[in-house]
Amino acid sequence: MNTADLLGLPVDVPSTALFTDQYELTMLQAALRAGTAERRSVFEVFTRRLPEGRRYGVVAGTGRVLDAVENFRFDEGVLDFLRDRKIVDEATLKWLADYRFRGDIQGYPEGEVYFPGSPLLRVESTFAEAVVLETVILSILNHDSAVAAAASRMSLAARGRPLIEMGARRTHELAAVAASRAAYIGGFASTSDLAAGFRYGIPTVGTSAHAFTLLHDSERDAFTAQVDSLGRGTTLLVDTYDVAEAVRLAVEIAGPELGAVRIDSGDLLLVAHRVRQQLDELGARDTKIVVTSDLDEYAIASLAAAPVDAYGVGTRLVTGSGHPTCSMVYKLVARAGSADPAAPLVAVAKKSLGGKTSIGGRKWAARRPDAEGVAEAEVVGTGEMPPELAPHALLADLVHGGEVLTREPLDTVRARHLAVRDALPLSAMQLSRGEPVLPTEYA
Repeated sequence: MNTADLLGLPVDVPSTALFTDQYELTMLQAALRAGTAERRSVFEVFTRRLPEGRRYGVVAGTGRVLDAVENFRFDEGVLDFLRDRKIVDEATLKWLADYRFRGDIQGYPEGEVYFPGSPLLRVESTFAEAVVLETVILSILNHDSAVAAAASRMSLAARGRPLIEMGARRTHELAAVAASRAAYIGGFASTSDLAAGFRYGIPTVGTSAHAFTLLHDSERDAFTAQVDSLGRGTTLLVDTYDVAEAVRLAVEIAGPELGAVRIDSGDLLLVAHRVRQQLDELGARDTKIVVTSDLDEYAIASLAAAPVDAYGVGTRLVTGSGHPTCSMVYKLVARAGSADPAAPLVAVAKKSLGGKTSIGGRKWAARRPDAEGVAEAEVVGTGEMPPELAPHALLADLVHGGEVLTREPLDTVRARHLAVRDALPLSAMQLSRGEPVLPTEYA
């Protein structure tokens, strides 16, 4: 349970019924008229390839998907909109008025890693109930997984040093909250975004910007005001004018108890070394150095030898560090031949040119380890899973009969990701471009 739930405040996900594309509803109308809407169907979320150069993907957004499915409701205002626009007919509107997802959802646990072809999420219900969820599910998973993958790579590059998410001003205000959540899953330690802290309990940090220094008649006045207000353990921004003079003033005003200094411009490698030397000479050996300024995983890695204690990352994080989507798709892979609930499933798949083919059938997935316990392959198959792979099965039950089975604390999801990442081959830790660290084998 998060802070907002404890306080009983109205921050729950609103109706997500219109977070969809029109063709979901026109398909529904046609299927209802044809008598095929109630056929049992299986949809799967997967990606045909990882973003160029990425070694693994990160599953993020699952918790938000569960909220979205639970809140997929067509109230009177929504139905009136659809009626006024003549998007669907009255029979379809009547069906939508009673919509509740009553099917089952299985998926990779949030925080897991994935590879091309991994069945990340499996939605099983009637065609009608499942097809309308396509867009909202993909919207959440594509965004959150992209941010989490970037965060994971940055976390690797930081080598245990804490990372601060500070990208709210670089994206949509609601996307910023989702991005902060995804970044925390990927290994970030805190956020500057108070809405994310409020909604998800993520630790929040922040002190001052250049505007605060410029507001005052002198840098001394600004630093004095901040220390008087926030205490000696605060973080002072030292690159508004002259860095060396600012560091001298900072230690003079706050003393050796000064918490940290932040550097937001210049040659960060060179400046960090100079600032560390100056702080030590002034007796502020415990004062930490925080760097910001358009960082990504490569810039963070380049500072590995610098005396930097923490990194603040914004734009590149919330835009997926060059890959703002994961190209996940939601495809029908099996359906019954009639509306009879006992009718057997038939595998179906798109067959076309251009690399957009898919593999039919309701799939399972397992991550096979080698003799040393290190993952060596992602195995995906249909039918019965081989008994030797059962202990390594990846899909978990998330929703049964329309009821969400569990909601995991975000710290549990974050810990899972770090543990799973550590179990991958060492080449997963490389930032250089390369193929997925695990091959996908089809059984």
